[in-house]
Amino acid sequence: MKTASIPSLRVAPELRRVAESLLQEGETISSFVEQSLRNNITRRQLQQEFIARGFASRDEAQRTGEYYSAEEVLQELDGMLAHSKKKARK
Repeated sequence: MKTASIPSLRVAPELRRVAESLLQEGETISSFVEQSLRNNITRRQLQQEFIARGFASRDEAQRTGEYYSAEEVLQELDGMLAHSKKKARK
């Protein structure tokens, strides 16, 4: 597999110093930037999927006319949390 380059990135010297000061053992600034790029790609993909699910849920509610109040949703979530805590204690 051939690799591709990302355009070089110009940053303030202080930003580079801070980044270098946070590198882990054996880590390079290039690997840090690559991992940061990968993390942000994943985060944005997850955001897009979340938004798509929200739109699909909205469309389904409009189609069926079935809506839930915030209070109903919070009660359901509280019940799920209580159940999970109970299971964790066992």
